[in-house]
Amino acid sequence: MLSYYCYLLCFTTLCLAEDPYVYFDWTLSYITASPLGVKQQVIGINGQFPGPILNVTTNWNVVVNVKNDLDEPMLLTWNGIQQRKDTWQDGVSGTNCPIPAGWNWTYEFQVKDQIGSFFYFPSLSFQRAAGGYGGITINNRNVIPLPFATPDGDITLFISDWFIKSHKELRKEIETGVGLGAPDGILINGLGPYHYDNAVVSGGIAYQTVNVEPGKTYRLRVHNVGVSTSLNFRIQSHNLLLVETEGSYTVQQNYTSLDIHVGQSYSFLVTMDQNASSDYYIVASPRFVNSSDSSKLVGVSVLHYSNSQGPASGPLPDPPMESDTFFSMSQARSIRWNVSAGAARPNPQGSFKYGEITVTDVFILHNRPAELIEGKWRTTLSGISYLAPSTPLKLAEQFNIPGVFKLDFPNKMMNRPAKVDTSVINGTYKAFVEIIFQNNDTTVQSYHLDGYAFFVVGMDYGLWTENSRSTYNKWDGVARCTTQVFPGAWTAILVFLDNPGIWNLRAQNLDSWYLGQETYVSVVNPENSELPVPANTIFCGALSPLQK
Repeated sequence: MLSYYCYLLCFTTLCLAEDPYVYFDWTLSYITASPLGVKQQVIGINGQFPGPILNVTTNWNVVVNVKNDLDEPMLLTWNGIQQRKDTWQDGVSGTNCPIPAGWNWTYEFQVKDQIGSFFYFPSLSFQRAAGGYGGITINNRNVIPLPFATPDGDITLFISDWFIKSHKELRKEIETGVGLGAPDGILINGLGPYHYDNAVVSGGIAYQTVNVEPGKTYRLRVHNVGVSTSLNFRIQSHNLLLVETEGSYTVQQNYTSLDIHVGQSYSFLVTMDQNASSDYYIVASPRFVNSSDSSKLVGVSVLHYSNSQGPASGPLPDPPMESDTFFSMSQARSIRWNVSAGAARPNPQGSFKYGEITVTDVFILHNRPAELIEGKWRTTLSGISYLAPSTPLKLAEQFNIPGVFKLDFPNKMMNRPAKVDTSVINGTYKAFVEIIFQNNDTTVQSYHLDGYAFFVVGMDYGLWTENSRSTYNKWDGVARCTTQVFPGAWTAILVFLDNPGIWNLRAQNLDSWYLGQETYVSVVNPENSELPVPANTIFCGALSPLQK
């Protein structure tokens, strides 16, 4: 990977207080890998799978030149990066024209007022199922201390379900209503399972080894970058001290394992306090998956102390009871915001007293399993399956192209047949909005909102009613960008629409997203404070004649 740091006006009073720039050149291409012992094409970045980590600091400017050496158009999106006033860098179909095969395009964005653990991935055409993902680490500025002792090291782990079929085969099956079925395995950092059991794991599969020193404490950043499977993460004989999720410092508490749902990111402090009589298992196992042989669906890596006396052995640490449907929800409710910690700014996170703000608008979003609409398999939010237009929404808005989308997404489920449409939520600038996700599907779904961190204030089984508000956490509900919604349950979030632009609200589960379970939120500042159209904008659809 070619990367280098460039500081503006260096050698003069700390660059005259300018925020530094960091530059990357990335080529996305197919490379051959065998994560589960079978050769297949995966998407690599500069020949790496997973891709490189963007390691930056609050307020830095990031410039990434992306060359598309795939055989189809692509975009990269920066999951959780808020792109303040700059929708143009978001990298989804509603904001950017795709980067054609053989072309390159340069992203330039600032990680303004953010800290924490995030990741990037290709956002089009089911491509994330083939890789192309990597981590984003945003460090605190030196003037703002961490709410814990500085760790001795920083380790990123990507956990994911994995299919041997290509992303192109998978999306064809989704289109025909076949469904994904159970994955072929679980990967950790793009590698298959350690051969912990010869009857389950065949020899010759490469696995991840995490090397550590005894007595040291490491920060582990764990991202579920998979297709559609919730995963339980745990380390044999070690506690996971949760300290941060998706840019928010949390109340610090120990877990023996944690369910991490699709698109979610967490960071833990893990102290190497064992006697190292052997190596230890790092495990990611699926949750809520119907499979005749779930033992083969376990990702296993090795935690290796420098003074280890032998390989990991014995049974894997136990997962939660699959029959305990309340375990995962109770665990999710236990994750709280650290209201006294500073983060990107020195004032405590809890200075924003979200529970005291009056809600100005409410949206109740119902999903359903995939269904036939106009002869095609589609998924919906509130009875609408999103149709991506050939002209991105943001470009249509900027250049006043009529008829591309409608600002008519309903506040609640309408009594009408499901339809395919380009319907967008008409958000009001600086409105405080309550969104309830009601999951009528049979699987856990994750939902993500670009451009913002929202407050997760409640979740429960059953149908949400107005009486459900009495259960809301209005003090220290965690602020994040991706939340899970359990089957037959609801999750409520609150979000302050202070970031103008057009922002993607989507299912993170790729099968649901690909078939139309998304919309956008349009937020217009009357004072027009957004950044201008980039000079290197790619034009498509109705604006194709503008392309140079």
